[in-house]
Amino acid sequence: MDKKNENPEDVAGDEEVKGGEGAAESEGAEQQPPQETTKEARMWAMWCHLLGLFTCFVGPLIIWLVKKDEDAFIDNQGKEALNFQITVAIAFAVASVLTPVLIFVCIGFALVPAVFIADLVFCIVASVKSNSGEAYRYPVSIRFIK
Repeated sequence: MDKKNENPEDVAGDEEVKGGEGAAESEGAEQQPPQETTKEARMWAMWCHLLGLFTCFVGPLIIWLVKKDEDAFIDNQGKEALNFQITVAIAFAVASVLTPVLIFVCIGFALVPAVFIADLVFCIVASVKSNSGEAYRYPVSIRFIK
C-alpha cells in the first residue's frame, strides 16, 4: 500500500517538474519573437538571389546598394547573394584556367558544369527561402562583405 501512495505523489511531482521545464522552454521561445519581413523586402531579397544567375554579381550588387538601407532582411540577403556570386565568379575563372590543364586527367571538363549546377541549385534554394521570409546562408561562400 505504501507503494501505491508513493507512486501517485511521485508521478504528480514528475509531471510538475516536466511542466515546469516545458514552461521554461516556452518562455525562452517567447522572448525571441520571429522577425516579420514585409512582402516587398522578401521580393527584393529573392531578386538578389535570382539575378545572380543571369548577371553574375552585378545584379545583386545593384539591388544591395540601392535597397540595403530600407530593410535589414534585404541587406542580409543582398550580402549573401553578392558574396556567393563573387565566389562563383572566382570558381568559374579558376575552372576555366584549369580546364585545359586538367583535361588530360579527365576532370577538367567537369569543373565548369559542376560550378554552374551548384550556382543554379543554390540560387534557386536561396530565392525560395528568402521569398518565404527565411534568411538563407550559402554553405560554400567566401564572406567578402560582412
